[in-house]
Amino acid sequence: MPHEEHQGQGRRELPGHIAAALAGAGGATDSAGQPWAGRSLQGEDARIHNFEDDDGTADPAYLAAVGALLDGTGGEAGVVASLATARVFVPVVAQLAQEAEGVDGLHADKQADMALVTLKAPDGRTAMPVFTSAAALEAWHAEARPVAVYAARAALSAVSEGAQLLVLDPGSDFTFVVRRPAMWALAKQRDWTPSYLDDQLESALASAATAFPAVRRVETRPGAGVAARTADGQVVSGGGAGPELQVVLYLEDGLDAGAVQQLVSGLNEAWANMEAFAEGVDSIEVKLQRAAQEPGLH
Repeated sequence: MPHEEHQGQGRRELPGHIAAALAGAGGATDSAGQPWAGRSLQGEDARIHNFEDDDGTADPAYLAAVGALLDGTGGEAGVVASLATARVFVPVVAQLAQEAEGVDGLHADKQADMALVTLKAPDGRTAMPVFTSAAALEAWHAEARPVAVYAARAALSAVSEGAQLLVLDPGSDFTFVVRRPAMWALAKQRDWTPSYLDDQLESALASAATAFPAVRRVETRPGAGVAARTADGQVVSGGGAGPELQVVLYLEDGLDAGAVQQLVSGLNEAWANMEAFAEGVDSIEVKLQRAAQEPGLH
């Protein structure tokens, strides 16, 4: 990421558009037309609404959920659920807005606006970095200003910035990626079920496949992209940014390459038109098996 410089020594107030994004981004409604109004982040269910006594450390519930993920006793859903009431830090940096020419051709003082930071994921999508502790943010970008917000508010800001991913603690010992469906669930303050654990989604995919007689059965599993790695190389079964859903198609024998390609293309189109698929799946990988290889068949 380019290294931006802060101009001037004093701390500046956030401009209105940035403050508005952090306070309640995403407009009056979400992409489904549902109003954001009523999704309060105050009260006992969100007791960390005020940050006056914040010591800048990571939320204990998040640390516990990540610990469970690392030792194999927890999963991605637990980590995302822990973020529902967690405080995080959004990095805001100065970007040069104007540089005037002064006397004798010398440059006058530069003016800088504050801007949210976004990144490009390896697949080209926009990602928004978020940090669970002030120390993690400072280690990543020493000149970024940490703005304390709810993780849900950070998700709303990501929506406003056109980001499809939240990246928690990039550059740290363990980086956890919140994919688009989980990010939207967090923004909407709804529970999130990973697509590979969603029985209703599996049934919907199988139902759509009935229009293709060559498909004998459909099965969903975690995709290879679910896995992430810690800084020391430990493989973790959650937090990855790649395809999170593997769809296994058990096909009748005798199909040639052209027929298989046409079949998969037709299924992809059918699935893409399903609301449950569009909202619940970030990305998929398709695995083809002969029906004779289906478990239980010999």
